[in-house]
Amino acid sequence: MKTVRQLLEIKGNRVLSTTPDASVYDALLIMAEMEVGALVIMDGDQVAGIFSERDYARNVVLKGKTSRETPVRDIMTSKVISVAPENTVEDCMNLMSDKRIRHLPVLDHGKIVGMLSIGDLVKETIAHQQFLISQLENYIKS
Repeated sequence: MKTVRQLLEIKGNRVLSTTPDASVYDALLIMAEMEVGALVIMDGDQVAGIFSERDYARNVVLKGKTSRETPVRDIMTSKVISVAPENTVEDCMNLMSDKRIRHLPVLDHGKIVGMLSIGDLVKETIAHQQFLISQLENYIKS
């Protein structure tokens, strides 16, 4: 199974982010334009949190706040669960399942180097399983 580093080499290491002071509305615009479900919240060069569609639904919509007037810092998830480039895809899948999250920032010595979604990991897992099946079929045919 691939490591996070190997997966990022294929997927790319682009990280979409905004600041804690940005409005929820502006963060949602970025997410909609880029077709992603979460943004990393950066305070300078440090990860301050993560903002997801789930944060919006639970902390703005359901609490009667307005997205144009609410800063991201008020509703973002501050306790960021992350992985390192050395972690495996399987490690990430287990972590996401255990913590019930859909996005994982990748940190290398405290610096953000990528972002993985559950979709990235499922896609890689399926590709790995298809490879194993192909290998087994070739072995059986030999």
